[in-house]
Amino acid sequence: MDIRDKGAKIYVLLLILILFGFFVSLGVGAVSVPLSKIFNIILSRIPVLGDKLVPDWSASQEVIILKLRLPRIILAFLTGAELSLAGVIYQGIFRNPLADPYIIGASSGASLGAALAILLFPGIKILGLGPIPLFAFLGALLTVIIVYVIAGIGGRVSSNTLLLAGIAVSSFISALVSFLMYFSDQKLHQIYFWLLGSFSSQGWKEVYINLPYGALGFLLGMYNLRALNIFQLGEDTAFFTGVDIELLKKLNLAAASLLTASAVSVSGVIGFVGLIIPHVMRMIVGPDHRKLYPMSAMAGGLYLMIADTISRIIIAPTELPVGILTALFGGPFFLYLLLRKSKKDYRL
Repeated sequence: MDIRDKGAKIYVLLLILILFGFFVSLGVGAVSVPLSKIFNIILSRIPVLGDKLVPDWSASQEVIILKLRLPRIILAFLTGAELSLAGVIYQGIFRNPLADPYIIGASSGASLGAALAILLFPGIKILGLGPIPLFAFLGALLTVIIVYVIAGIGGRVSSNTLLLAGIAVSSFISALVSFLMYFSDQKLHQIYFWLLGSFSSQGWKEVYINLPYGALGFLLGMYNLRALNIFQLGEDTAFFTGVDIELLKKLNLAAASLLTASAVSVSGVIGFVGLIIPHVMRMIVGPDHRKLYPMSAMAGGLYLMIADTISRIIIAPTELPVGILTALFGGPFFLYLLLRKSKKDYRL
């Protein structure tokens, strides 16, 4: 089978699954809404076309679809895509199959930045947006740099030192966040939200906050995909083929940290998405980042959209924070990869 044909089929399959999951997610919940009414409600907001529709839905159904579920589903998809893209980049730049935003501490750093923004700068606007995404980005970027420096002490960055450094730094940051929570009082609930990871009560405002940061991170990552492929052959090989190693590292760290911060700033800490999805898609489409990058975005968005839908209905009428659900899936998957890595059966 031609590789390009296979890639096209995977794209089409992912698109079909995304559309199917999207409409299923819109329809299910504490209040079920029929598919026909969902279509009509969405079409009613399209200029000209919407004017020709005769409303056959209730006002409460319209509010549920357009103001509650639709922005939440879009946000879950964007967040899943961003975390997956960050995982692809981190695994590529570290050349380590176990690297992801959660494990190497980027998510924890972003959460610390978000917590500081909540406590110190409530209500402040930067370029029309709140300070949480900016502080989350700085926290994620600084944490990744610290982990990378610690892991690189004594020479080459190895898998074991990277994992140990990530765990150690994440633990320290978690202690700092707990310290802030202890003295936050009125802000305790808002900070606790970041630690659980949830899209509860998120709306169109959070979608608009997420989009510019996520789009910039996506474009930065797209710019380096060919160089990232060459980089997998080793730094020396990449250098002699004309790749600017230091620039590649800086741009990719910035892109992955921006993607992580964009996700964490609206959803809190949702772990293991950036670990699971790149691995699964790498087994399906291969190691070429030019295919792996966009397909991981689609698969990651689909995964988190479905996970969030399950979290809404699994213990209805209340809901389970989606971060708990992804940790239940991701923890065993991480242990499986770690065991394979220790036996030297897995190669990136």
